[in-house]
Amino acid sequence: MARNGRRRGSGGRRAAEPVSEAVGGGLARLLPDPDRPRAWTLLLDGAPQSHVDLDDPAHLDFGYQRRLGHLIDLAAPPGRPLRVVHLGGGALTLARYTAVTRPRSTQQVVEVDAALTALVRRELPLESNWRIRVRTADARAGLARIPEGWADLVIADVFGGSRTPAHLTSTEFLAEARRALRPGGCYAANIADGPPLAHLRAQVATAAAVFPELCLVADPAVLRGRRFGNAVLAAGDRELPVAELTRRAAGDPHPGRVEHGRALTDLTGGAAPVTDATALPSPAPPASVFRRR
Repeated sequence: MARNGRRRGSGGRRAAEPVSEAVGGGLARLLPDPDRPRAWTLLLDGAPQSHVDLDDPAHLDFGYQRRLGHLIDLAAPPGRPLRVVHLGGGALTLARYTAVTRPRSTQQVVEVDAALTALVRRELPLESNWRIRVRTADARAGLARIPEGWADLVIADVFGGSRTPAHLTSTEFLAEARRALRPGGCYAANIADGPPLAHLRAQVATAAAVFPELCLVADPAVLRGRRFGNAVLAAGDRELPVAELTRRAAGDPHPGRVEHGRALTDLTGGAAPVTDATALPSPAPPASVFRRR
């Protein structure tokens, strides 16, 4: 294991060095951000998972995490504490974001990889006053333990390597997420797919079978099936803040497009909802996706 050392940088500043450690999901690496003194990118077996800035936990570097951050911002009036369930912990980026933007929020993180959680807690420690509880469990099993109607927001960002496990893609799984949400609460999921978007279309159809309201935000090139990437699906039992989400996504450094209503129905192309009996993991990304890292 390579520990979090420091080396002398230009001008005498102490520069961070990478950290590598074997965890349950493979080889975890924490790479220092050259542009931010106390920021790190977490990779698992070479796949970027999270980015954390310890000096500014409200900074969201990854595009899909910015879009999930918008949903956290829009889940309630500014500053109001939330009850949030995070399925998949990674470097706890979104839990940190919620803690600093909505003080006194109560958050439960379900992460199956105990060794990864230990690494993150040691190298990227949480503030002692943040109400973040991390539970070691499979995401679906952990979700089943959340009391009915407890959560304002359930965020699913779960990848085994670079693929979402099959049992987290079905109507039965989404029904469990809806059970955990309060009336008016929101379910949000990070979905990775590429041409011909069969997985993404099926996931939208699956959500539509469980929730009456939904929208999707992603890079236009991903929605057009031109490249592999991330899309964020939001769903609930009441009207979603589509107009404000559209405005925020359009203003991001990498602008996103929001699909809703008929346009989103058309995007599914008649795909059938996924059940436990038919579920498959999300597709593996092409190797070229991570070459720049």
